[in-house]
Amino acid sequence: MRWFGFGFNAFAQVCVQEKSDKEDSSSSAGEVKVNVPIELKNHVGRSKIRASWSRRASLFLDEEMSVRLAGFCAFISNESFSPVMVDTRGCRDAIISETHLTLAFPDRIECWDLQSKEKVPSWSMEILTQSQNSDVNLPLVPGGYISSKTPIFHSLSSHLQAKSLALGGEHAILLTAAGAVYTWGQGSHGELGHGGLIPEEEPRTVEALWGMSMRSVAAGGWHSVCIGDGGDLYVWGWNESGQLGLPSRGLRKASQQKNEPQAGELCGSVSACLGEERHEEVYISIQAFPALVDVSPSCEIRTVSCGSRHTAAVTTTGCLYTWGWGEYGQLGHQTTTSLDEPKCVEFFRNESLHVVDVVCGPWNTFTAAVKKEVLAT
Repeated sequence: MRWFGFGFNAFAQVCVQEKSDKEDSSSSAGEVKVNVPIELKNHVGRSKIRASWSRRASLFLDEEMSVRLAGFCAFISNESFSPVMVDTRGCRDAIISETHLTLAFPDRIECWDLQSKEKVPSWSMEILTQSQNSDVNLPLVPGGYISSKTPIFHSLSSHLQAKSLALGGEHAILLTAAGAVYTWGQGSHGELGHGGLIPEEEPRTVEALWGMSMRSVAAGGWHSVCIGDGGDLYVWGWNESGQLGLPSRGLRKASQQKNEPQAGELCGSVSACLGEERHEEVYISIQAFPALVDVSPSCEIRTVSCGSRHTAAVTTTGCLYTWGWGEYGQLGHQTTTSLDEPKCVEFFRNESLHVVDVVCGPWNTFTAAVKKEVLAT
């Protein structure tokens, strides 16, 4: 399995780019924005990736079973990875934020403050039984979940039977073992999916999805997504940058202005429209209820991840689709253009790569892929 990254790279969290003696500071902008997938160095075998705005945590799952960091702090020394100042051997899962690194071991959970020089974790939890450990799927921990803001630990009712949890900018989305979806937190952009814009202090079921079993959830800065058992994709929340895959007024207006015809062309286009019925296009700024998005008509969605204002989905046929804010190249289409409809990342298809996983940082995207001939063997 090979990992690729693209998007925001100001701290070399995607790749370290060495400058030649002839290069000057004018080339720095190219280093910040990586708009084509680049293979990550030193990623061999089974591994996971977690990303924050300025950092990337790589969890190696084969013999090493340890975590390495890239990005802020590492970029100063021009190295692919920076040293983790704690012993991560035996780690089974990890998540990273701008302030904390959380590690899940077979017998404990540790949360380390990245801004502190203390040699003890800022929060920890012992796991008493092996059955408890089998349920650990960060940020879920036995009895609740952990966040990057204090208080670190938040309790959850055992009646929820939480299977997975995703944390957005100011909201949370939870998937139960039965396939139901609950959300809570701030709702000013419709990210809770309850039809309104008010906050919820406690987990509340997304009634619009009631009766439909979901198998995966993800959260962006102000939007939420989930995958149904049948591979359908549901989205809700803020759509300012097209991150829901629904028509965005700002993006459509910008596209129209960019493609405005010249004066001579305008007459022809107007005359061609005479006698035709005109329809007003519907734009979505905030989608307060779940909406079904048709990513690819020929296949189902396997997994999905959200950045701050972009979304990436992998189909069962191994294709990667991205949409939303693309200012730093995080959509992987070799441009910095934003999109309000899903578009296949052709790089992987052209390289005969079958995409198996995707993880979004706030402003970047990381993708795991294998050669198609490997799948055939």
